[in-house]
Amino acid sequence: MIDGVKVKKLRIIPDDRGRLMEILRNDDDIFEKFGQVYMTTARPGVVKAWHYHKKQDDNFTCVHGKMRLALYDARPESPTYKEVNDFVISLEEPMLVHIPKHIYHGFKCVSDTEALVINTVTKPYDYKDPDEYRVDAYDNDIPYDWRK
Repeated sequence: MIDGVKVKKLRIIPDDRGRLMEILRNDDDIFEKFGQVYMTTARPGVVKAWHYHKKQDDNFTCVHGKMRLALYDARPESPTYKEVNDFVISLEEPMLVHIPKHIYHGFKCVSDTEALVINTVTKPYDYKDPDEYRVDAYDNDIPYDWRK
């Protein structure tokens, strides 16, 4: 596991009315602080990658469809420098992945339906000075192939 990345297995509680799933609580070990919650989606086969943040941590889960979440540690001082982590997240495999600052990340919808992702971040989005540093999904030095 990349240094600083944490995974929380999520539990779905069904009853005759539907399902409930707690995603992130302020008494979880994985919780740092609240910035904002947002939803993003990707259509089948679409890749949204790569970027990292210098100021915020992310907490990703997928609540509809299925996503392949990939992480890459480009921090030269890290004990897991150049390591890649790969997760498949869906309601059938529910988890929350904590992505620390400076870790490249991205996801691909690997289901036949649109993947709906919830991200709880530690800082609100700054429209005037976005905390996003991007590289192309395919043309980069990251040892990961989204085509698989």
